[in-house]
Amino acid sequence: MTNLLARIFGKKNPMTDITIIGNGNMARGIATRALAASKTVEILGQDAGKAQALAAELGAGVASGTTAQDPQGSIVVLAVPFDAAKSVVSTYGAALAGKTIVDITNPVNFETFDSLVVEPGTSAAEEIAALAPAGASVVKAFNTTFAGTLVAGESDGQPLDVFIAGDDDAATRAVSGFASAAGMRPLVVGPLKRARELEGFQFVLMTLQANPEFADFNWDTGLKVTN
Repeated sequence: MTNLLARIFGKKNPMTDITIIGNGNMARGIATRALAASKTVEILGQDAGKAQALAAELGAGVASGTTAQDPQGSIVVLAVPFDAAKSVVSTYGAALAGKTIVDITNPVNFETFDSLVVEPGTSAAEEIAALAPAGASVVKAFNTTFAGTLVAGESDGQPLDVFIAGDDDAATRAVSGFASAAGMRPLVVGPLKRARELEGFQFVLMTLQANPEFADFNWDTGLKVTN
């Protein structure tokens, strides 16, 4: 009953462009890029105080609330760990119908930091898509960008490349348009199953950040395609 009342009477922002689920570093980074693109942003988290604090830090154009409220943005970014992302999609259910759901997760085994937790032949994005309601479109994006580079809007003076995978053309265009408006370069790499490779090579990049042999890597590198 409490959850139902929150959904009915919770704070609404019908003009929201992008809803971000989560209030951590990646949520801050993606929200920063969204504001740079002149998008309105909604931050939803389990902890209302943390969501409100992040919204206040980000400034004008940012609303906040809890995950008891339905997301208002046409683009919903899952800025939470993989298991939490699956839970969010399952819990929201039909409230996500018609939305573009952006999965940014990297399903790394953080206990060993030596493997991914998804089975071979699939990806976090595909598992999340299997839980999404009819009418929702899951797009893989931003899993190859670190939080600090998103806040800065660049890495080593270069604009960020955002690798995007999805099965729905309208959804991938929406995410590409957001990335471009935010000063980044969108690269649509193919259907959602390409998320397997995106998650794999980001895992390799993450291991380099943690490797003491690369002392100048400090979670602020970026993947860049040049020609």
